[in-house]
Amino acid sequence: MSTLTTVLAILVALEHLYIMFLETIATSSESTSKVFSISIDQLKSKTISTLLKNQGVYNGLIAVLLREAQTIAMKEEMQEAFQHGFESYYKEDNQWQVLPDKDFYQSLEAEGAEAYEAVNEDGQRMGGAIITANGNMGELAFLYVKVGVQSKGIGQSIWKAIEVLHPEIEVWETCTPYFDRRNIHFYINRCGFHAVEFFNEHHPDPNMPEQFDQEDGLFKFEKRIIHD
Repeated sequence: MSTLTTVLAILVALEHLYIMFLETIATSSESTSKVFSISIDQLKSKTISTLLKNQGVYNGLIAVLLREAQTIAMKEEMQEAFQHGFESYYKEDNQWQVLPDKDFYQSLEAEGAEAYEAVNEDGQRMGGAIITANGNMGELAFLYVKVGVQSKGIGQSIWKAIEVLHPEIEVWETCTPYFDRRNIHFYINRCGFHAVEFFNEHHPDPNMPEQFDQEDGLFKFEKRIIHD
């Protein structure tokens, strides 16, 4: 990791800590009011205060600077989460690996790649993501939540934090397999993406045509950000 990348990663981590401080500790402060454009009276309401504190637990818990041991652990957790989704659809025994090692490392080495991990207040990793950001275009390569803590809003909080980190991005893209209904629901109904293309053996992704030797399918999603 270069010195510049390290410095930027540290700044990102500090930014997350500040957001976490505002949302979980200084919830009704003047600074929080200015940052989130919410009046102090609204911040003091029980509903808003609870929502901010819950959001802060995950929004402020995104960390970067993955060391080798962290990278391997994150890879294995991500593979387990993706495999879990695959096996919940294909009940019969299937040896196909959803996320090969080479795909994981290739996403980390891509131009503009950034890796994030979400940890809770006890320092335990709850999930993570790998993205690329180039100019006003962003790609979500992978986002996962650990098996056992899914359906608790963690994935949505990770995605919201990424959007906050990258206000320069105008168009986000990602893909997910046709069989993963949980992911399709997540991206469309929770994160605001739209399905714009369906890759399959008759219409392969030009970036990875070899993936469709069999009758597979992959949805491409897109989210356009409208800035005020």
